[in-house]
Amino acid sequence: MVKLLRVDHRLLHGQVAFSWTSYLQADCILIASDNVVDDELRLTTIKLAKPSGVKLVIKNIADSIKAIQEGKTDKYKLFIVVESVEDAAKIVRAVKTIKSINLGGTKPKENTKAISKVVHLTKDEIKTIDELNEEGVEIEVRQVPNDTKVKAVSLIKNKID
Repeated sequence: MVKLLRVDHRLLHGQVAFSWTSYLQADCILIASDNVVDDELRLTTIKLAKPSGVKLVIKNIADSIKAIQEGKTDKYKLFIVVESVEDAAKIVRAVKTIKSINLGGTKPKENTKAISKVVHLTKDEIKTIDELNEEGVEIEVRQVPNDTKVKAVSLIKNKID
């Protein structure tokens, strides 16, 4: 069962590995990324951040979707972490049982707007969030579990308009 789909450009790090994993009582973390699977340095770093007693799986986006759709992840309390809004959208649109996305951190880069301290979005990402919201997907901004959950569309409306 998918416990959470989180967007975090850092993927697996202390905050994700420990606070979110224990809060969700997740027993498996799926890193879904087309960029990481061929990057030995990032793979090693991610593996070092894995909490003990938790299974870590690293797959590209297509293989991640396939594993979820085929039921290979059903026996786990699954915590999925992706790098981008685009990757989260691909997964949530392919796996209809996922009804929410947590935005935990997207790095500032050219042509992004900050909607919170840690979430920076391009126009395309804002459009995707609006579309997903219209499709009934809840997108919330929350860095750690004990932060107050804030709807991304509200932050976008307040910061961008």
